[in-house]
Amino acid sequence: MTTIGLIRHGSTFWNKEGRAQGHTDNTLDEEGLQQAAAIAERLSGEQWDYIYSSDLRRARQTAEVIADRLGIPIAGLVPEMREMFGGLIEGTTEQERLDRWGSEWRTMDLGLETPEAGQLRGSQAIAALAAKHPGSNILVVSHGAILRSTLRGLVPGLDVSGLLKNTSITKITLADDCWECGLYNCVAHLGPPLLHS
Repeated sequence: MTTIGLIRHGSTFWNKEGRAQGHTDNTLDEEGLQQAAAIAERLSGEQWDYIYSSDLRRARQTAEVIADRLGIPIAGLVPEMREMFGGLIEGTTEQERLDRWGSEWRTMDLGLETPEAGQLRGSQAIAALAAKHPGSNILVVSHGAILRSTLRGLVPGLDVSGLLKNTSITKITLADDCWECGLYNCVAHLGPPLLHS
């Protein structure tokens, strides 16, 4: 059985501002580095053989923190697991999109990568890693939208409507040519959410 741990990168300033990142090569913010350390500590109690990362900096930084804690090098960068391209909306907030293009902006051709294209490239990339390291436990640090699109391709019945949280881990396994998801969007390593009165 081959196990893949899909991890979304730690937080960035653009995450906090609600800006579409896409291929924009942002770095982690201070909280993002802390989140990366927390998931790294959690994973140190498990058996992982390989770590791969998207080639975008926020994913690479997250992967480097994990690799250092686990004592295994990053096996490679996987450009196919970079975030879905945001076209003209990259760098904008929802309000800025409304101001610029109106409430129907989602129906306009603004150069965004299609969900189908993301699903195809992501699922092919994960399948290739599984074929390269059969029977291994492989971590892949990537991005929210491409990971959800990838999961739609690999585990068609899975409900991926919930947005992936920063440094969440989703575990999928491949046995007898069939992918299954045993854990989705888990951030137990970040502790309970703060309660606001």
